[in-house]
Amino acid sequence: MRENTFYEIRQIDNLKDMMEQNNRLYGEKEAFLVKISDDNYKKITYSQFKKDMDALGTALTDLGLKEEFIAVMSENRYEWCVTYLSTVNGLGVTVPIDKELPLSEIENLLTRSNAKALVYSGKLHDNIKKLSLTMSSVKYFINMDLEENDGQFLSYGTLLKKGHSLIEQGNKSYIDSEIDNEKMSILLFTSGTTDHAKGVMLSHKNISSNIMSCGKIIKVNHFDLALSILPLHHTYECTAGFLFMMYNGAAVAFNEGLKHIGKNLKEVKPTLMLSVPLILESMHRKVWEQAAKKGKLKKLKTAVAVSDFLRVHTGIDLRKKLFKQIHNNIGGRMRLVISGAAAINPDVIKGFRSLGIKVLQGYGLTECSPIATCNRENENKDESIGLALPGVDVRIDNPDEDGIGEIIVKGENVMLGYFDNPLATKEVLKNEWLHTGDLGKVDDKGFFTITGRKKNVIVTKNGKNIFPEEVESYINKSPYILESLVWGKKDEASEVTYVWAQIVPYIDGIKELHGKETVSTEEIRETINQEIKAVNRNMPLYKHVRHFEIRENEFAKTTTQKIKRYVEETS
Repeated sequence: MRENTFYEIRQIDNLKDMMEQNNRLYGEKEAFLVKISDDNYKKITYSQFKKDMDALGTALTDLGLKEEFIAVMSENRYEWCVTYLSTVNGLGVTVPIDKELPLSEIENLLTRSNAKALVYSGKLHDNIKKLSLTMSSVKYFINMDLEENDGQFLSYGTLLKKGHSLIEQGNKSYIDSEIDNEKMSILLFTSGTTDHAKGVMLSHKNISSNIMSCGKIIKVNHFDLALSILPLHHTYECTAGFLFMMYNGAAVAFNEGLKHIGKNLKEVKPTLMLSVPLILESMHRKVWEQAAKKGKLKKLKTAVAVSDFLRVHTGIDLRKKLFKQIHNNIGGRMRLVISGAAAINPDVIKGFRSLGIKVLQGYGLTECSPIATCNRENENKDESIGLALPGVDVRIDNPDEDGIGEIIVKGENVMLGYFDNPLATKEVLKNEWLHTGDLGKVDDKGFFTITGRKKNVIVTKNGKNIFPEEVESYINKSPYILESLVWGKKDEASEVTYVWAQIVPYIDGIKELHGKETVSTEEIRETINQEIKAVNRNMPLYKHVRHFEIRENEFAKTTTQKIKRYVEETS
């Protein structure tokens, strides 16, 4: 899908323009499905969404919050979306905050951003009450679930009603606001697993350009329905899973939590989903585990082999029919899944494709609003993070003899800089090129592949570079290993750096291997030892894992399910 075959898109100047266009194009079509009881979902139209957005913006303007920073913190829900767009479309700067952060870190981010209001979920009220005792800089605490105002704690619902009333009385102070497309409107704090979180400054132009670029390569229609399972405070889900869906007139429903994914998929019956490798790899593994438990493993393997042969060699596609039960378990309508945030095992992408579910891998970071590269529906490589997005320049800086160098990005999607941190900005933004810190290579057709993080590279005594992520990808292919973490350990006597690993074993797989209900510590260790030996045979000597430790618990992770590498290495 090169330039002459890009999908047609509509131009938007900014997110306010997008929502005004949406109101005209999709007014009475549902924008959200909001769960109100066990199997009951309420539809909220684009028209109602626009009215609520304008009402909240008007009410907050009336409180004197024009040009201020407004923080929002909750689970994925409709009120989060209203707050986000209300703020950026004529009020001030939105500051999405991770609700899972410790209270001290939430206080730190509110202080650093000088937020004057915090809109939050009622589930967080007890912690916010504690916070309010010390946070004099925050003037208003707005509870999404409070029925009436309670002292300094304001009711979101009451504010919304007031805003609707003010608009009916002719108040257009918010609605008539002008948007500066190049000014900071979004302040996003990175996860900060290795240093203090940096505040990424994004504009309407950054986000809008990324939305339109995505629209050229991924077809989303007004009849699509996306299930939002990743946290909205991350730009990946916010831009691609929320705003991009709004741009295309699709509807969004919210997952109730990771343990409810299976139930919500069946209830909502989505056509689209954004995910991360850990979730997809777990879903794929469960398909095969269920087949094995029901004694249908051989039958499933045969069906996949026959289906693949017919599809590739004759064009006959039987996947929806042969694997109907698997499709029904995820709602029966899923046509596309986008995977991001970390590298996914290519075998999982192939596995889902064999079952009739298309998975496309992309790459980005908050500083790119966030998408920089993505595979395309008719042009993709399973092991690759894809081609550069239309309108975005992506290059490999100073490649070595193997073609590996730092990935750098330039385009309208690249951030304005880091908030109150010109030194950090100068380190990564050079001549308009964003230096990502990720290492990768590109093939002759323009497909990029990630090899690791620049700061994670293990350098041996004789100057060889080892990328932990590469070794981990080999290890994690084992059916008896759930996840791993690799680092370099220097032998003080010889001054040689060796590869060490922590391994989380997949106990159910090991039990099945041994044909037992329980397995001993020795059996687990010996199984992993054999797997590490097999991994080493596929790598040059200097990359061999020389020592491994068995870990009982899964690694600490960010909310997008990435391992907090430096937390684990130093623990």
